[in-house]
Amino acid sequence: MKKEIIINATANEIRIAITEDGRLAELYVESPEKERMVGDIYLGRVARVMPGIKAAFIDIGMKQDAFLHFSDIVSTLDDYSALIGDEDADVDTEEDLEEEEEIETPTRTAPVKSRVVERKESKVSQKDFPQIKKGQEIIVQVTKEPVGKKGVRVTSEVSLAGRFLVLMPFNNKIGVSKKITNFKEKRRLRRIVRNILPEGFGAIIRTVAMDQDEDLLKQDLEDLIKKWREIEQTIKNETPPALIYKDLSTTSSVIRDLFSEDVERVVVDSKKLHREIRLYVKWVAPNMVDKIEYYKGKEPIFDAFGIEKDIAVSLSRKVWLKSGGYIIIEQTEAMVVIDVNSGRYAAKKEQEMNSLRTNLEAAREIARQLRLRDIGGIIVVDFIDMEDEKNKKKVYDELKKEFKKDRAKVTVLPLTEFSIAQITRQRIRQSILHSFSEPCPVCGGGGLVLSKASVVNHIERWIRRFKADSKEYRLRLFVHPSLVSYLKEGTISKLTRLMMKFRLIIKLMEDPSLGIDEFRFYSVKQNKDITDLYNI
Repeated sequence: MKKEIIINATANEIRIAITEDGRLAELYVESPEKERMVGDIYLGRVARVMPGIKAAFIDIGMKQDAFLHFSDIVSTLDDYSALIGDEDADVDTEEDLEEEEEIETPTRTAPVKSRVVERKESKVSQKDFPQIKKGQEIIVQVTKEPVGKKGVRVTSEVSLAGRFLVLMPFNNKIGVSKKITNFKEKRRLRRIVRNILPEGFGAIIRTVAMDQDEDLLKQDLEDLIKKWREIEQTIKNETPPALIYKDLSTTSSVIRDLFSEDVERVVVDSKKLHREIRLYVKWVAPNMVDKIEYYKGKEPIFDAFGIEKDIAVSLSRKVWLKSGGYIIIEQTEAMVVIDVNSGRYAAKKEQEMNSLRTNLEAAREIARQLRLRDIGGIIVVDFIDMEDEKNKKKVYDELKKEFKKDRAKVTVLPLTEFSIAQITRQRIRQSILHSFSEPCPVCGGGGLVLSKASVVNHIERWIRRFKADSKEYRLRLFVHPSLVSYLKEGTISKLTRLMMKFRLIIKLMEDPSLGIDEFRFYSVKQNKDITDLYNI
């Protein structure tokens, strides 16, 4: 598989595309308004403790308090997947017997005891809640960015990610990425890290550390420890809530976490960014510097690589399949629903086989679209009905195979009797759709507004309540321009009918600032807005 990283930089935005065999597989967007937050460390204050949901809300200076689940207060290497790039999320912490006999496990306490929650060796049980109180100061790190009305998710298990290692200041374990399968190499890396790791610190050895020289690992570790010492000093001088460490930008983190031997080249259209990336790679992987290219073409870089078209598709509800079928992707507050349709296949013979072909193609495209759009949470897929259980199994196996390419954690359940697949995908950041868009100011993101007839009915009910309580007969009605023409159309207009029915004089006024389904009534006598007085 040919893998490339293409970077497009403008004055206000940087877009990083990862392509596989010429097709867009992942897209990252960075702008001043939407900076990467995962990995940032805050000194916060406990705002609320809610044992009922086994969580606490932490004030870190944002509009919404951060969510800290009790399970994120304990020591577990599994919690670092969001911070270090998911390909290194699965780690092996088992030591061989020879090493366990030779070396005792060191211990270490947090540098600022009053500000760090004491941890336990195992997960928090339902009956045993951590000692966390309202008003307590605590150090937390962002693991998931805000989505919709939900704030960021945080953990008290702080870590600092480098190119080859992840430093864990409050965890004394040493883990090795399970993608390093060679036992001798695992042992070598563990011994190197243990010899250079300060007492009380823990570390995760990343996949890219395989076959690397000891000096490179030592240099990476020294850089991480230096960062941590600076954080310790900042903690002592800050008052919560405060940001005490800002992680790398999206571009830097992508190069750090994803630029590995299987990437054929990195192409950048910015001279400044090209120089910065080359300097970094020259330090961490000198043998890969030649893979970094500066794009000199006149055509926009994303157009030249065919990426812009794929981005347009990723923002669309409808995605066509080569067979003539298509999928519809609908995002809701609770889940994402995907519908598979056969298109022109529907009229052909051999319905079961045609349904299988379309479903298999759809399964591949769905896995790609979820990864590309970075959609997380619960996903329900309504495949075309199939009667043969073997065919359902084939579609299920195809989904599982395609999701192996995904760095996020994905769980897929077998297809139900109605050919429905249930999927959960790890959510770390906002989806691409949210990165490029914002809620519609007219419909509020719902996609629908009240019909003009319904709005007029609302106006009539308002007038009825007004007449029951007031003897005034002169009003000014402000509505959206599109509703003005609707109220005035006809030989005897709807507005005239309302005035005759309720014996009122209503002066109709345009107000473009109002929504299509909004209206405001002003009393001429009182010279003020009285709409809310008669609303329910």
